Amino acid sequence: MKKVSIIDVAKQAGVSVSTVSLVLRQKGKISQATIGKVHAAIDALGYVHNIAAANLRANTSNLIGLILRDFSDSFSIKVMASIVQELEKQGYMVFLGQPLNDGDHLERCLLSFKQQGVAGVIYLASDTRSSTLPTQIRDCPLPLVVVSQSLLNEECNLVMRDNRQAASLATRYLIERGHRNIAYIGGIEGDLIRQQRLLGFRTTMTQNGLVVREEATPACSDDTRAASYAVRQLLEKNSTLTALLCHSPDAMIGSIAGIHQTGHTVGKDVFLSQQVALVGFEDMLHVNLTSPSFTYVSSASEETGRQAAGLIIRKLKEPTLQTQRVTLSGQLIARESA
Repeated sequence: MKKVSIIDVAKQAGVSVSTVSLVLRQKGKISQATIGKVHAAIDALGYVHNIAAANLRANTSNLIGLILRDFSDSFSIKVMASIVQELEKQGYMVFLGQPLNDGDHLERCLLSFKQQGVAGVIYLASDTRSSTLPTQIRDCPLPLVVVSQSLLNEECNLVMRDNRQAASLATRYLIERGHRNIAYIGGIEGDLIRQQRLLGFRTTMTQNGLVVREEATPACSDDTRAASYAVRQLLEKNSTLTALLCHSPDAMIGSIAGIHQTGHTVGKDVFLSQQVALVGFEDMLHVNLTSPSFTYVSSASEETGRQAAGLIIRKLKEPTLQTQRVTLSGQLIARESA
């Protein structure tokens, strides 16, 4: 069976080959009627546009390299899905790399991107204890956009979460509902996300004339057992505690166990001495089958992905574009736990 060519499409549509080419590349000022004729001819003939070959001829690429280090991180996975969806809408494809470390594996990943002819790179940073990028990423010669969950001290195109704003929003919400004795649970020492949220938490408490004691911000590993133990210790030492900010979904689930083990319940009524309110910092829909459903500040993961995709496309189209720094705020989703 003869392979259908762009010449066949042009003949079928009654237009020139160059017009078909412009329609396929979404270039030039072509009338909607002509575009409709070309697409009708493509459908009738079953023509398949070889984008890779077209890019090779034009010395361009519609391929974006995406580096994701941590597939266990729910935020990164959601951001990745949003990036892929947005890039595909704009006619780009994603070449995914998952280096196991920031050394030779990352080096090979970038080399593979170069061999595949990617036009630009999006890097999903995973180390929340470092405010700098791996040397290979910093020195990447391709257009680069970095997505980070914490503040980076780098001069690069950056899309990141505003952790300080998120904690301030959650704290203010609890204070407005009558809570005065609030604690922050979770995150390991040295974690930049924890540090930024604690800054927002302490600042908001101070602005409202409230004191945060050091023992009210215990660090712990990111697992439910550690969080449960930390919360149990908190409540046994401080029976007047009425609300908790939970660093992660695991911290939130573990907090429920710790609350129940000390004879308390989860709830929003500050006037019931046995109730403790909970607020998280992630999109908690995947665990909201529990009762009560969780109140949380959204991570803005979908918008983060859209912003990263849009920024890399702008950088490709405008090589002289000045370095962009996009900081995204979360929204508080009030449910039953606070």
